[in-house]
Amino acid sequence: MLSACDGLLRMGAARIDIAVVRVPGAFEIPSAARTLAVTKKYDAIICIGCLLRGDTAHYDVIVNEVTRGIGQSAQETGVPHAFGVLTCDTLEQAIDRAGLKMGNKGFESALAAVEMVSLQAGITGKESGASLRPTRTYLGKDASIADKPRVPRSLSSSRHDRNKKSRKKSQ
Repeated sequence: MLSACDGLLRMGAARIDIAVVRVPGAFEIPSAARTLAVTKKYDAIICIGCLLRGDTAHYDVIVNEVTRGIGQSAQETGVPHAFGVLTCDTLEQAIDRAGLKMGNKGFESALAAVEMVSLQAGITGKESGASLRPTRTYLGKDASIADKPRVPRSLSSSRHDRNKKSRKKSQ
């Protein structure tokens, strides 16, 4: 979650526009994501979690349902959902994918969410939210910081506009 927040902040989101919602387990992510998406208060939903394989078939059932549920919520609500749920065999693999050796899934999910919001705005020809200022919801666990991304033009300009307004207020 921390790396997803970091990614959004680096792309120009304001802290006040980032909402964090925690759920008791990965199985509850799709339900919470859909509940948030139908409010139309959020430009995108970033679903973050981790499932570790155990000795039973329970893992496969949960992985399939979480994946299906998140995809279905995105399709039915029209709100982009970034899939940041790690499906790992071991704890070491999960740690590596959360920011050490194998990238950073939280950060990558934040990038995907912003790109999808920008893509939808470009396709529909209208801006989402207030001048494409990202409002995001995160569902899941913490992750670490990754490399700095490029800033999409639409977000960097909205950040510039906000900074310009705050400078005027302080004068």
